[in-house]
Amino acid sequence: MKYQEAKDKFILAWGSLGSSWGVSRTMAQIHALLLISTSPLSTEDIMEELQISRGNANQNIRALMDWGLVEKELKAGERREYFVAGKDIWELAKQVAKERKKRELEPMLKVLNQLQDVDGDSKEVKEFKEVTKNISDFAGQAESTLNLFINSKQNWFYKLLSKIKL
Repeated sequence: MKYQEAKDKFILAWGSLGSSWGVSRTMAQIHALLLISTSPLSTEDIMEELQISRGNANQNIRALMDWGLVEKELKAGERREYFVAGKDIWELAKQVAKERKKRELEPMLKVLNQLQDVDGDSKEVKEFKEVTKNISDFAGQAESTLNLFINSKQNWFYKLLSKIKL
């Protein structure tokens, strides 16, 4: 397989994976391009490589920066902004987990905790409280597991995974 074909396949595959993270396909494709780039890329470079508009590129680059996955890099004597993605996949996975926890799990836990204050003793209220409490307990365990992963060191986590029998 030629390099350009492999590069295109990787960018498309990473774009599809992005939807599993809760990000747009284009956002993930920009991230993939920056991951495999040997030097920082400008917005124009990204637009040209992925055949996307300036607005689409700018919006998704900002989103990647909000996620903590891409950083801006300035070059002396250049007016253009350049962007880089960290290459450490362990740190990438931890950052994605941290952001998904913040954006998805924490708001849900907050709502679930508020739902326990429902008034009444009817069968429906008791069932509602029980189900939402069970979901809250499960989500709390998921949060604890994510926190363990986010705060762990790579070698410790891999050792832990190797002990799990699947």
